[in-house]
Amino acid sequence: MYARSTTINAAPASVDAGIAQVRDEVMPMLMDMDGCIGLSMIVDRESGRCIATSAWQSEEAMRASDEALRPVRERIAETMGGSGPQVQEWEIAVLHRDHRSSAGACVRATWVKIDPATMDRAIDVYKLASLPRLEDLAGFCSASLLVDRASGHGVSSVTYDSQEAMDSNREAAASMRASTSKDAGAEVLDVREFELAIAHLRVPEMT
Repeated sequence: MYARSTTINAAPASVDAGIAQVRDEVMPMLMDMDGCIGLSMIVDRESGRCIATSAWQSEEAMRASDEALRPVRERIAETMGGSGPQVQEWEIAVLHRDHRSSAGACVRATWVKIDPATMDRAIDVYKLASLPRLEDLAGFCSASLLVDRASGHGVSSVTYDSQEAMDSNREAAASMRASTSKDAGAEVLDVREFELAIAHLRVPEMT
């Protein structure tokens, strides 16, 4: 399974308009494309940072969709008053879902850098060490790990039932992140928290 993430640094006042455009225009278009298995969108209303991620059954299907989606991404960036969209393609290495998210869910995303030569070991650490500890955090809903094996970059996204749950587990999550990233040989580049604005992923369990 593969994923393409599109990041737009939007004008905060335009975030809702962007969510509506992705939900009403982009999502129906995507779901008609061969190999597309869903879409999610996370937003930070304060900073305006918005990330839409589409999931695909194969790398070929993802790449085949790029030309048709390029002008769509530009239109969304224009609607949101943001800079040109930043696009990243990923392999979905892990996806574990305890239960589906509902209204009010939030996401904590962690970007990391890993030596490409040790990527498989890092993925195993995520599966065997991180996931069991994440499941114990208050409000845990689901977790995913996306990786770019060539560059060594990865991003973990953990969904929680509510802002309150995410607030309550922030300290425990930071402690866990420090220990497991060390075990995985991963350098933490950034950690951000988001509102889950669109959750329409149909990616099967991948652990």
